[in-house]
Amino acid sequence: MTPLHKHPKTLLVVVAEAVLEKSLIRDAQRLGAQGWTLTEVRGANHEGVREGAWEADRTIELKLICEPKVADAIAEQVLTQYAAHYSVALYFAQVEVLRPERY
Repeated sequence: MTPLHKHPKTLLVVVAEAVLEKSLIRDAQRLGAQGWTLTEVRGANHEGVREGAWEADRTIELKLICEPKVADAIAEQVLTQYAAHYSVALYFAQVEVLRPERY
């Protein structure tokens, strides 16, 4: 069996109000993200429960796998542009990928 050639990347996950979806994607692409995955999620934190029962209560989870500098630039943009006015959570994880040209 041939060994897999794994390549390190950074996973940035942004959990935010759904109204930010188009802006977050636009910013991520402008800052160098080559792709993304987005899902609608539900959850709770110290601010309360977000059940998604109505349009203004919807929450999204945006996942981006990219170079560390790109992930940092996107996170900085989200914090600067949106965090003061919207519910936003961000976290990073180090991941290994196959086919690194996709990221």
